[in-house]
Amino acid sequence: MPGERLLPFRAAQLPTPVKPGENAIKTTKRIHGLIFDQNVDIPIPRIDGTDCCRCNVYRPEDTDKGKRYPVIMTHGPYGKDIPYSEFYPQSFEELPESQKSSLSAWETPEPTYWTKQGYVVVRVDEQGTGESPGFLDTMSDQTANNFFHCIEWAASQSWSSGKVGLLGISYFAGSQWRAAARKPKGLACIVPWEGMSDFYRDRARHGGILSNGFIALWQNYQVNTHQYGRPPAPKPGKTWGPGQNARPGNVEGSLSPEQLKANRTDQTSDNAVNFYMDDDYYSSRDYSLSDIDVPLLSVGNWGGITLHLRGNVMGYLGASSRNKWLWFITGRHDLPFYLPERVELQKSFLDAFLHDNDTRGWLKGPNAEGGVPAVNLALRKGAPKFNTIEGDRSFPERAETQWPLPQTRYTPYYLSRDGSLRASSDEVEAGQVSYRSLESDGLTFNVKFDKETEITGHPTLRLVTSIAAADGAATVPKDLDVFLTLRHLDAEGKEIFYTGTAGDPCPVTKGWLRASVRKVDASKSNGYYHHREYLRNEAAPIEADKLHAIDIEIWPTNVVVAAGNTLQLEVGPKDQQGHSVFPHNGETDRTKEKLEGQNVLHLGPVSRAQVECSGINDKAEGLKDQGQELRSALVLPIIA
Repeated sequence: MPGERLLPFRAAQLPTPVKPGENAIKTTKRIHGLIFDQNVDIPIPRIDGTDCCRCNVYRPEDTDKGKRYPVIMTHGPYGKDIPYSEFYPQSFEELPESQKSSLSAWETPEPTYWTKQGYVVVRVDEQGTGESPGFLDTMSDQTANNFFHCIEWAASQSWSSGKVGLLGISYFAGSQWRAAARKPKGLACIVPWEGMSDFYRDRARHGGILSNGFIALWQNYQVNTHQYGRPPAPKPGKTWGPGQNARPGNVEGSLSPEQLKANRTDQTSDNAVNFYMDDDYYSSRDYSLSDIDVPLLSVGNWGGITLHLRGNVMGYLGASSRNKWLWFITGRHDLPFYLPERVELQKSFLDAFLHDNDTRGWLKGPNAEGGVPAVNLALRKGAPKFNTIEGDRSFPERAETQWPLPQTRYTPYYLSRDGSLRASSDEVEAGQVSYRSLESDGLTFNVKFDKETEITGHPTLRLVTSIAAADGAATVPKDLDVFLTLRHLDAEGKEIFYTGTAGDPCPVTKGWLRASVRKVDASKSNGYYHHREYLRNEAAPIEADKLHAIDIEIWPTNVVVAAGNTLQLEVGPKDQQGHSVFPHNGETDRTKEKLEGQNVLHLGPVSRAQVECSGINDKAEGLKDQGQELRSALVLPIIA
């Protein structure tokens, strides 16, 4: 049920006991034309005795005279007092001047700008981080519960109009979905900007495969470095990156390394030892998107193909909100949020739902006459230089009325042994191809388009597959991991890259699946989405020399393929180019004992009677008419 939840007791070791007001460290000063209240206690009753989170409040100067304004709030673990200029100086230097100051913080709204627009900005240190005491458990039920209390507190303050909006990137976006599902009093709208909505499927385990690389990087450099009780750190040299920054000590004092470790969960190890959605670790982080009913603007980035993009789309689709919009952008993960045209988008939405000042027609509802269309696309057409503001701004935009687009034609292309993708199943003879698991580069399949073709939506790959022992090996593997990448090649065969999350060269999109968790839940699936519960009792090994059919979810995408250009499908057993800082190479997750062997793809017609089919979606558009002969095929959402 939405609302506050009672949480299990976790005793947090503290330098000294902390109660709201008892160790008050609040200071107030005027700076940059605003009032800055630092380290304000937000009372949050907890049974472990750490009864507050601490926040910074940035408010217009006339709030001292009784003026009230709506609130824009963030809640996260990166340290509310760590200057953006120190957290990630290279990124800070690229921000527009209107969006940076000594008060700027990574991935959060700029206080000096928003207070001038008639807002109070509240930035909260998540429990166990920065100046907020307590046990640290990121992206958890605890996190959502605290955020719920913080929102209700902000709505009731003397400087607040009673309306609260949520706005932020990444962690500060993903946390919005969970908080909104609790229905806190005062929450009026949310803007999750590049923010996952499903901890397991979007972040931790892509298709059941552990995304360990980024999780370790993030935990060690962006979370642990800001844990409450950590001793003060000197400013490092000029070559450091995110999270490796100076930080002050806490007013209550410091904890030993052993105490700090005992005072936190660690996503690096926790995700490695939990595998299924019904494991307590994952089930405690689950919630229902349908509980969200506030107005929302979900902003996804086509380049976020390894963390956030899926969450923005599925969050939009799952929310019950009557007033909801889905916006697609391009560019690096950190920068577009602060660009003038994107800030204006944020402002128009927040002004409408927090100030009742509607300049675009948001209040009329999605697709209303004189209002804002429900969906806005950035169309990746052409080949501008990636990781440049000018290049990403060159992509045209187009409004649409719904997602997926109503004019979508789900078109199958059949995998052939000659490395082609064939439009006609009659052109593909029965046969098989294979590659060695764990170490092989896999296989590629190409289709060349003779006219300009737009692909927008949810692609799917159906594979008929089996496993066998590797050459010379006595044992057969128990499972297989499938990694997919879609690439756009120009007329000369050179890949066209797009801007990835970290400014890296990014392919069109990706997909993954661990075959043992292949079972599709038909009741929650539809023509473009194959829902998997990832439950422990539904996991089933791949049987040697038995054929299995699996439908693999490929993350939503857009690309306009020019006439004469090629779309390439890469299928393999390991990470492929474009994974950026998100490798899937966990030593305990991808073991030789479990995976080493030969992965076989069966192409052309295969009798359904010979195939185990729990891993396919019989509702899948472009595939549901295969009847009694299954075929390995890539289904593309082509826009008519």
